[in-house]
Amino acid sequence: MAACEALGAARYFTRWYKADVKGRPCEDFCVLQHSNRICVITLAEAHPLLQHGKTITSINYQISPNCSRLQNKVSGKSKRGAQFLTELAPLCRIASSDGEEYTIYSCIRGRLIEVNENILSNPALLQEKPSTEGYIAVVLPKFEESKSVTQGLLTPEEYKEVLSKRQNSSSGS
Repeated sequence: MAACEALGAARYFTRWYKADVKGRPCEDFCVLQHSNRICVITLAEAHPLLQHGKTITSINYQISPNCSRLQNKVSGKSKRGAQFLTELAPLCRIASSDGEEYTIYSCIRGRLIEVNENILSNPALLQEKPSTEGYIAVVLPKFEESKSVTQGLLTPEEYKEVLSKRQNSSSGS
């Protein structure tokens, strides 16, 4: 479902960004918000996993011993059974060949509609096509929160400013 929707990212989706999630420098995420309010969570262009030729060694949707995002079972029009996520709810953990592990967060409140199981068997999709087939999850905000869900997120222009400031501070030191 979402892979097809994600393919139209440029036309039907509005891009929002969350920079330095949980105070971790450069761990940025992108939220693609569809006009029907569904949100696709992806890695932002500046995320360390998309830099420096890193190789992804594993992706784990098992968040805790009692919580696996893969066990999310959604049914019906009202999306019964979907796990509810807060802005800082972990979606998955991704390990890279240099020993680093990154926790990917929801960035928005809502119901977890699906996780991208394709990246489990083909982790390179995350790096090759992060905004389309390499998406991480699909989240549906509550209807009454669908307008306010982007508060605290950055527009593409604001995100470019953040990247520019990072570049200037790293080249100045």
